[in-house]
Amino acid sequence: MLAGLYEWVYDVFVAQWDFWVLWGFVAQFMFMMRFMIQWIASERVGRSIVPVAFWFFSIGGGSLLLTYAIVKKDPVFIAGQGLGLIIYFRNLWLIYKEKRQDPNF
Repeated sequence: MLAGLYEWVYDVFVAQWDFWVLWGFVAQFMFMMRFMIQWIASERVGRSIVPVAFWFFSIGGGSLLLTYAIVKKDPVFIAGQGLGLIIYFRNLWLIYKEKRQDPNF
C-alpha cells in the first residue's frame, strides 16, 4: 500500500516536474495570496472587506494560471480562468470609476 502511494507521489510531484509545473505553482501561490491579503485586511478593520490588492493578485494569478491551462490544454481550467479574468478586470474598472468620481481623489 505505501509503495503504491510512494509511486503516485513520485509520478505526480517529481517525474513530471518541468518549467510549466513550476509556473503553475508560482501562479497558484499568487492566486492564494489574494485570500491572505483579504483576510489580513478584514482582520485589521474587524469586518469583511476586499482591498484593491485582492484584484491585482487575482489578475496576476489568474493570468499565470490561464497560461498554464492553455499549455496543459485543460478546457475546464481555461474557461474558468478566462471568465475570472473578465470579472477581475471589471471590478478594477468599477473601483477606478468610483474613485474618479470622488472629488477627494
